Amino acid sequence: MKLLAIETATEACSAALFVDGEVEERFQVVPREHARLILTMVDDLLLDAGIAVGELDGLAFGRGPGSFTGVRIATGVAQGIAFGADLPVVPVSTLAALAQGALMDLGAPRVAVALDARMGEVYWGAYMTRGDGIMVTAEEERVCAPEAVPPLRDGVWLGVGSGWGSYGDILHHCCRERLDGMVPDRYPAARDVAWLGVHGLRNGRAVAPERALPVYLRDNVAKKPSL
Repeated sequence: MKLLAIETATEACSAALFVDGEVEERFQVVPREHARLILTMVDDLLLDAGIAVGELDGLAFGRGPGSFTGVRIATGVAQGIAFGADLPVVPVSTLAALAQGALMDLGAPRVAVALDARMGEVYWGAYMTRGDGIMVTAEEERVCAPEAVPPLRDGVWLGVGSGWGSYGDILHHCCRERLDGMVPDRYPAARDVAWLGVHGLRNGRAVAPERALPVYLRDNVAKKPSL
């Protein structure tokens, strides 16, 4: 199987190419440079592998939540490539990608992801593996105040994502004895989007390009000041 993955929902910008169980990735932390870099990353990966877009079996992208601009960039690039090559698309949660990376790099089987959503809120989701190397949702994604995150259940969890850096004390208090450490300085990566995308493609979760839509969780981009 050959699958291209992109992720631009945070300060990190990355693209990855999955080919028969092996993944190559381009990754940079470059705030506000995603639109300039992402297509170059994609082109470099395909050129180095000697693979044309039309030879791909599918495409996966980080569909959010995250930076509104970053999520829009990933969605637009994914739709554009997929339309042109008539490829199925797997939208992958940015939060799930963070959890997948924690599983693969840190061996964490249960991960509570909190991304700083600004405005005093976090994007929150909890994920666990069933032993097959793939993270699945244990607690539905939401945007909420850090003190309003739902309690963690069944075992101990690793806290991952920028929200743990911004609101670590509050989140630690909410999670109490269920928490087994915090790793705030990790970013979602296209490599992990690729693994989740391959799993989704194999299990019938791909959609047509026009149905590959972003997920913001929050409706308003910015709050208006009171008069």
